[in-house]
Amino acid sequence: MLKIWVVMPTCLPIVLRRCHGCGSGRFEANGKFRVNAHHKLIDAWLLALCTVCGDTTKVTVLERANVRSVRPALLDRMHDNDPALAAELLQDPALRRRNRIALDWDGAWRLDTGGGPDQPGEGEAIEVSVRFAARVPVRPVRLIAEGFGLPRAEVERLLAEGNLVSAVRLGGKLSGDFTFTLKR
Repeated sequence: MLKIWVVMPTCLPIVLRRCHGCGSGRFEANGKFRVNAHHKLIDAWLLALCTVCGDTTKVTVLERANVRSVRPALLDRMHDNDPALAAELLQDPALRRRNRIALDWDGAWRLDTGGGPDQPGEGEAIEVSVRFAARVPVRPVRLIAEGFGLPRAEVERLLAEGNLVSAVRLGGKLSGDFTFTLKR
């Protein structure tokens, strides 16, 4: 039996960066942009608020870019404060590296199993294909435990016994699609 699970973001992740005002390390992105033009050059930032003191930090999206080199649709989405654009930009590894930020996805995603948690009967196997709607880094053991309604220790035991197999390593974190098989 083949099942398809989908990891879906529910909100924007927390931006991890040190606050200059209070020293906190967590900012909440709300999908607002600031665009500033200097004759033929344009700057654009994604704004985020400190979760402790409320100070604003700017995540640089465009810096001294020629106005003609920016797609008009992108500029319109920034002017409209498109939250989907904010989510796309936060998932861009180059943007995160350039701004020296990291993301905290705790509580910002959910697992859609397409129904209730069902487990294979004795001697049966279930093949599950896990798809990611966004590049959310999640531990596969946690996903499997949540999807089947099992404790994580039970999933670890199934993995150690060879009753849980996959072509990818199930330890650590994954943010790309994978498939696994659970045998009972």
